[in-house]
Amino acid sequence: MEKPTVLILCTGNSCRSHMAEGILRHAAGSLLDVRSAGSAPAGHVHPLAVEVMREIGMDISQHRSKPLTEFLGKKIETVISVCGVADQACPVFPGQVNRHHWPFEDPAKAAGTDAAKLPVFRRVRDEMRRVFEAYAAGRKDR
Repeated sequence: MEKPTVLILCTGNSCRSHMAEGILRHAAGSLLDVRSAGSAPAGHVHPLAVEVMREIGMDISQHRSKPLTEFLGKKIETVISVCGVADQACPVFPGQVNRHHWPFEDPAKAAGTDAAKLPVFRRVRDEMRRVFEAYAAGRKDR
């Protein structure tokens, strides 16, 4: 049986959507096919997102920033937007059953040095971890 695909969207597909993808993929295990994309992809995954995910044992270093148009012809069961702009730009996908909008602060907009930005990335990661682990647990209980 084909695993349901969950697509996580944000604008740049450089931070939030990749952190959420890594967390949900880890939490859901083999239950879901988890992907991410952006409405206006930045073309890179933010190095601080990679770093803070590595701190909790999740490697997103091989992720790539990609446009949501890459998924237009694919069967997407659930779309989760993690920022307002991506939510507004989100098309309806073939077979889409669920849509959620869970906005999180954009850590890439934090000011200062990397050392000053790291606590923001960690806080957003931890907020996402609580939400996406709870979502995965709910899916497992179905």
